[in-house]
Amino acid sequence: MTATTPSDRPGTAAPGGVELAPGAAGADPRFVNDDLLPVPVAERRWTTYNFAALWVGMAHNIPSWLLASGLVALGMDWLQAVLTIALANVIVLLPMLLTGHAGPKYGIPFPVLARASFGLRGANLPALVRAGVACAWFGIQTWIGGQGLFVLLDKAVGGDWASASPIAGRPWTLWLCFVLFWALELAIIHRGMEALRRFENWAAPFVIVGALVLLVWIAVKAGGFGPLLDQPSELGWGADFWRVFFPALMGMIAFWATLSLNIPDFTRFGAGQRAQVWGQTLGLPTTMTLFALLSVLVTSGSQAVYGAPVWDPVALAAKTDNVFGLLFALVTVLVATLSVNIAANVVSPAYDLSNLAPKLVDFRKGALITGVVGVLVMPWKLTSTPELYIFTWLGLVGGLLGTVAGILIADYWLVRRTALDLGGLYRADGPYWYRGGWNPAAVLAFAVGGVLAVGGSHSAPGTGPFPEDGLIPFLKPLADYGWAVGLAASLLLYTGLMARYRTGGTGRAAE
Repeated sequence: MTATTPSDRPGTAAPGGVELAPGAAGADPRFVNDDLLPVPVAERRWTTYNFAALWVGMAHNIPSWLLASGLVALGMDWLQAVLTIALANVIVLLPMLLTGHAGPKYGIPFPVLARASFGLRGANLPALVRAGVACAWFGIQTWIGGQGLFVLLDKAVGGDWASASPIAGRPWTLWLCFVLFWALELAIIHRGMEALRRFENWAAPFVIVGALVLLVWIAVKAGGFGPLLDQPSELGWGADFWRVFFPALMGMIAFWATLSLNIPDFTRFGAGQRAQVWGQTLGLPTTMTLFALLSVLVTSGSQAVYGAPVWDPVALAAKTDNVFGLLFALVTVLVATLSVNIAANVVSPAYDLSNLAPKLVDFRKGALITGVVGVLVMPWKLTSTPELYIFTWLGLVGGLLGTVAGILIADYWLVRRTALDLGGLYRADGPYWYRGGWNPAAVLAFAVGGVLAVGGSHSAPGTGPFPEDGLIPFLKPLADYGWAVGLAASLLLYTGLMARYRTGGTGRAAE
């Protein structure tokens, strides 16, 4: 790895963070555009409430509901499911805060932060991994939102709406609702981040009220809260439970492993570290646990009422005969889905794709590309069963994203001690060029950590795409701990590889 010369104006300290000195970033169109440059300190004004509201809006969504209700469908009782999700969100909060630190301090998004560890060109590797996952999540959320709109209009219109001519095995009216919901999401994000902040502020409390109404409705149907709490665990607390618990825990962590990478995309607008730390701490584990409690109680109630757990809240809402209740429940579904999908699954890939080709792709074009790719991944297949959703999809995603998180945390906190050359993150003659724009240490750590994390991926017969003995059989025991294995392996390996280089005061790696 070659030594490099830092930019002569790395950035200046300013109240609330580091300000980029005029001209320090240069004008290289390969690495600079307006969306990737640091947010000026004066414009970093998101408060604790804004971050907490962001998390409330993102946590209270249908895939979050499916996480908790899916655990009940897999055999857990309400207490086991809630404890699993609460523990997972306390664990994932730590990397969320660690990577989020760079946002208020430097005002940079995730792909620019990744340049410090992977190199100016190498940062496209984790950015594309993150963007690909986000595009798939965008598709999943949009499909769920389209289903909600379909059920709503079916009740409102009646007639032949639900029995319309099928296309690819589904009514054409369902596909129409999918497209309409897709267009609505892109229309909102086109208005920019300030519009997103305002939308999250009112959407968050609305979704909480909607979930509580659904809980009261199912409790009334079940004859009180007793039947909701009395549904027994099919797994007990023995070996059967632990076989489900650990892969489920990794799946729950993997659900927000995406945001643990790109949280700087939001914290870069923060007024300071206090705002992002308290906002995330108050917003993520508390609201996810509350929403998990609501969803498992409702799912337990559906088991008591209908004889089998209904894990999809859209399908459950469709069972009501009360028109007003149905409308309220489905509007809540739509608002919740809009809230999380725009914030969690459009903002990040828009920045990531912009980082790939800054001259050609700005934030809005990146959002449009995300929308198109989200359709092409056929999201209706990924949520077809709890096993495929939690174990296969989330398990694979968690392993890869945990590997990237380990490298980012090791580089920013252990190698550079949070000191970055801000201007150098945009210049080919800066300290992060490494070898042709790539840092071999990061690439090697990513490859090794990724293989260890997901190489043993396996599926039970008929429940997923992987062999029963695992892709790499001797790694199968690690597959159930994919996120933790990927994070720990890449963190330790990257730190070891970088230990032979001394870190300068500006974050420069030199021989």
